[in-house]
Parts: sequence; C-alpha cells; structure tokens
Amino acid sequence: MTQEPQTSKAGESRSAEQGLTYADAGVDIDAGNALVDAIKPMVRATRRAGADAEIGGFGGLFDLKAAGFKDPILVAANDGVGTKLKIAIDTDRHDTIGIDLVAMCVNDIIVQGAEPLFFLDYFATGKLAPDVGAKIVKGIAEGCLKAGCALIGGETAEMPGLYGKGDYDLAGFAVGAAERGTLLPRDVCAGDVMIGLPSSGVHSNGYSLVRRIVGMTGLGWNDTAPFAPAHSLGEALLTPTKIYVKALLSVIGQTQAIKALAHITGGGFIDNIPRVLPDGLGAQITLDTLPVLPVFSWLAREGGVVEFEMLRTFNCGIGMVVVTGQADADRVMAGLREAGEHPVMLGHIIAHEGEGERVKTTGALAL
Repeated sequence: MTQEPQTSKAGESRSAEQGLTYADAGVDIDAGNALVDAIKPMVRATRRAGADAEIGGFGGLFDLKAAGFKDPILVAANDGVGTKLKIAIDTDRHDTIGIDLVAMCVNDIIVQGAEPLFFLDYFATGKLAPDVGAKIVKGIAEGCLKAGCALIGGETAEMPGLYGKGDYDLAGFAVGAAERGTLLPRDVCAGDVMIGLPSSGVHSNGYSLVRRIVGMTGLGWNDTAPFAPAHSLGEALLTPTKIYVKALLSVIGQTQAIKALAHITGGGFIDNIPRVLPDGLGAQITLDTLPVLPVFSWLAREGGVVEFEMLRTFNCGIGMVVVTGQADADRVMAGLREAGEHPVMLGHIIAHEGEGERVKTTGALAL
C-alpha cells in the first residue's frame, strides 16, 4: 500500500519510513518535561521532616520515623475542586485553584486528628500549556506550605480528544498520620459544645449552583462582584478554600480537649456534622451566631435559595466545626484565638432518637 508523504509541523516533507510521532497525535513530551523543570523549585520549597520533596522518580518517599512518629496510624484522603475549575478556566486565573485542591484533602485529614504529611496531585488536560500547569502547581505548593505537608509527586496527563480546548481537571491525594489511640472523633456526648471556625468564602463546593445563579444574573466574570466591589466576580468567587490544619494541630496538642471536628463541605451542616457523631446524638445550631459572608446573602437573594437549601449546600460562613466539652470550651476558644482563628459558639450536642434530621436549628441565617 502506497503512503503519501506527510508534512511535519515545520512544513517539511516526512517520508513514510519516519512514521507518526506522539506529537502528531497531540501529546507533547517536551512540554511535559518543561513543566517538571519549571515546578521543581516550588516542590523543593515544601520539604519537611520525613520527605526531601524532590520529584522525578517513579514514586515519592516518606520516612515516618524521621517525622517523629512511634506507632502511627495512616489517614488518607482524596478530593477534587469540582466545577470551581470552570471559573478558573473561563477567567484564565489558575494561581489559587491548587490551594483549593490541597485544602479539600488536608482539611479532611485533620478532622481525624491526624497531621497531613504528604500530597500528590493529578493534572489532566487535552493540550498541555506549561505556563498554566506551573501556575496550578504553584498554588498546590502554596497549599502544602500552609498545611505543613510535602508535595512529593504527581502526574500530568495530556489526553487530546478527551478535554475541550483549555479545559483541565485536578485531583489531589493526601496522607497523614496520628499516633495510635489519638484519632478523632472520640467521647462525644450530649451537652458538648460546638465551636465554628469562619470560612474564607464559598470554599470548593456548591459551584454548580453558584454558576447557575451567576448565569441567571447575566453578570460576566470580569464584572464587579456585587458582594465584593473591590474585586471582579470571577476573582471573588475564586477566593481559595481556607486551610485549618496548623491552627487545629496546635490546639489539639495544647489542650487535648477536642473531641471531634467536622469539615463543612458538600452537604453543608446538615450532612457533615452527623458524620462525626455516634448513634443517638444530634446537633442544635443557633443560626444567629453564624458570621454569614456577603457572598452567601447574594447567592440566596439572586437564586431565591431557601435557608434549608443554603445550610445543606454551602458552609454559610463556617468552614470547620469543633466539638469539645463544656468545661473545656473557654480554653479551646482561647487556644483557637491564639492560633489566629476567630471562633464563634455555634450550639451544642443533643440526644437524638428516631429517623428525623439530626441537625436542628434555632434562629435564622442573617441573609
């Protein structure tokens, strides 16, 4: 069978003997290598005891003994960023989405009472743009520094035909550890106090609803954010998820009084608080105490979203819930303030029987 000469990217004739290349199929190995070279300094900056944070091998290494653990239990979590990615892509703002990726994983690690130790990422796209990839990894490295964990590896996948032009997806994987016998939750009982730690914004859940509401308003991502006039709408909605790790590790270690933690992500208060409660217990929240951020008032108003739906979709201003005993509440609050947090009293743990909602509320959200 006769094969016609093919034309290279440079416009030169290529004989049939040379055949097709991976680049002809849309995968640029050189671009991938250039990205690895560009991110190596960012990765090195995340070094910590137990990991040298050097990439390029087939697997990342971590030394638990060097990290100071004697009888550790490993805790693993993985997550993504959801459709918040679409806003980053549509606005060409890629420098903070990596913080979100780390936050969604390490905040799930700390709720177990474990210290995040290392992180790996998965970045998939149709056509690799090394400058975009470098911005994403810069955010991932920043998130790792905020969490005190090492970025020890990852994977970049260029898959033409699977993603649209400019589209990409991210997944993150974190592993932490705690000494045997120290894992949370433990000993939660009726009468315990719930303390809320404020969020930085919408964090990284509910963005399919956020984008639907933005579409209803007719606003563009570059328009001024009605709830944050100093920022564009896209910029304001890309405010990265807050990482609570260092503050909580400090208070857990200092007080030994935290009984449970709940990361308020998809499912909001309604679904996430019961995940850390034993059978027979529920939670009573005083909604008047929630520091509702302007973005949530705007979303509720523009989307006509009712209070219950807000509570089971968004964090409504509280990204982490801390459970402690009544006798320890003051010193836990003091420790959180000392660690840089602005805690608020949310309510308390109650007895719960039957099949009804385990999270009950009084008052109303200040929407």
